[in-house]
Amino acid sequence: MDSGFVHRTWERWVFPNVGSSGEPLKASFLLNYDPTGPSRLLSVIAEQQGIKLKPVELSPFLDFIKKNNFNGECFFIGPGHYMVTSTHETWFGARCVNTSKPAGEGAIVMQTAAFILVALYDGSIGAASRAMAAIDQLAWQLSRRNL
Repeated sequence: MDSGFVHRTWERWVFPNVGSSGEPLKASFLLNYDPTGPSRLLSVIAEQQGIKLKPVELSPFLDFIKKNNFNGECFFIGPGHYMVTSTHETWFGARCVNTSKPAGEGAIVMQTAAFILVALYDGSIGAASRAMAAIDQLAWQLSRRNL
């Protein structure tokens, strides 16, 4: 894997997409993930912005991904408890069930050949559309190198 390419691509993508209000995402992270690799290997957080996670904190989330049974299931990312609301071939969307924000919070999780991309956003349908467009852009850039 070309970690330099991944880092440069992430840096170019993260600035206009993740951070303060007006940007589509409040947080995002990129996990190295090989579903065919040995189960004893922990996935590594390749990049993260707007959230501070440790690989061990993501172990339950990765177990959830490995089960590959998303419909109506829940997972945790940080303090957020998310329920899957829509599933597609390479991605799924979820809503936070323990949010205090009136418009809600959501997550989009997308898998590429070598990564799991996670995008967290505040809001409802419009925010979800903007978040999907942002994460799809990053996935497309990584797929150009088959990552």
